Amino acid sequence: MTARSRATTPVEAAARKRPKLASVSAPPGGNDDATFDRLVYERVRLGIMSALAVREELTFTELKALFAVSDGNLSAHARKLEEAKYLTCTKSFAQRRPRSAYRLTPRGKAALNRYLDHVESVIKATRGT
Repeated sequence: MTARSRATTPVEAAARKRPKLASVSAPPGGNDDATFDRLVYERVRLGIMSALAVREELTFTELKALFAVSDGNLSAHARKLEEAKYLTCTKSFAQRRPRSAYRLTPRGKAALNRYLDHVESVIKATRGT
């Protein structure tokens, strides 16, 4: 029995009847590499960047409380964002206790906006508007 003479299964028939998914075009000014940034996509990193977009500065302790993550988990996510130059971290001491303060860089703000533009495009394509 060849592939052409093979009987169509119900699953194959249903797959043929389904409409094709529409592609999502890149937002104006974006390119494919910059449009969907996997670094921003992760839940904790997206949360960190979003929180810093509305607050000029947040400490390690404040971020940890916001996202209910362990010290190591938050530290690893923040380090990745720092390495990408999306965040800056200023370390100091307050009453003999270490204090790490994070700020979103202009590059980080641009990356967050590109990501949000991409998500908006997906939503619009999904809703058909």
